[in-house]
Amino acid sequence: MTAVVAPRRTRLPLNNLAVAFGLSGLAGMWTLAADVLGAPESVALLLWAVAVVAWVGLTVAHAVRGWQSDESLADQLRHPAQGPIAALMPVVGLLVGAEAHRWLPRLGPALVIVFAVVATVFAGWMLAHWVSGHLHLESVHGGYFLPTVAGGFVAGGSLAKVGLPGLGYCAFAVGLLFWLMIGTLILARIAVHSDLPAPLIPTLAIFVAPPAVGGSAWFALNGPRADVMALSLGGATVILTVMQFALAPRYRRLSFSLGFWSFTFPYAAVAHYSVEWLALERPVGWRVWAWMIVVAISSFITVVAVQTLRRWRRR
Repeated sequence: MTAVVAPRRTRLPLNNLAVAFGLSGLAGMWTLAADVLGAPESVALLLWAVAVVAWVGLTVAHAVRGWQSDESLADQLRHPAQGPIAALMPVVGLLVGAEAHRWLPRLGPALVIVFAVVATVFAGWMLAHWVSGHLHLESVHGGYFLPTVAGGFVAGGSLAKVGLPGLGYCAFAVGLLFWLMIGTLILARIAVHSDLPAPLIPTLAIFVAPPAVGGSAWFALNGPRADVMALSLGGATVILTVMQFALAPRYRRLSFSLGFWSFTFPYAAVAHYSVEWLALERPVGWRVWAWMIVVAISSFITVVAVQTLRRWRRR
């Protein structure tokens, strides 16, 4: 008599947390549009509500599926492709906390502090895991920016917005340090090692996020002025945006997948940073250019969201 082996129950892939991350980026874009372009605040609030529902819903879904899974959370976090992406959970929490501070002055700082601690602990654990000889060059992809670089820069801006600029500068320094270190590692892996597999190609979009997110964080910390750091991060954003345009033919050959959410937050971050610069410099017709950027990024993320819903419906 042959024994029947039950199929292994696996955890949900962590990359679906990018849905909440992308929606948060779009909500942040409309918050800025409300502040500098007079857009209705109700649009930003609605988008933030959708982002929070997606964030909480996906976190709960991961927890429930994890409880039913044969795979431990530690095993998933140690996975070379998925592990770093877990940083999205506290990073989205930092964005939500900074926005909540506008309406709930006591809740916002509490959320930001809690998720800054979670992001710090996770980043430290991930670094210890990597330096223990568990990091292999062929496994490296753009998601490796998330634990330290995204966590540092987003925490820096969020801490500044809730009135904790001292801690914000500390977090910003962490993001800046590891952007240089991890960015060099990722570029070396892509340039001299084997090509990325198709599902990971959208993570190339994450290259443009660090200077844009860092630039917005610097404005939050240091005020909206064109100082040396702001100009340096602006220049880096420009060259890495040009890189994204050059990669567009490669992106167009991809079939749609959940991985397309990897495009959403980085491009929303560039859009956000661009509008901040337009509002600062105020060239002729700057409002028209700013609205064009807001509409373009909103249309792009809406298309990705609609395609995702269609895909889920078919399944």
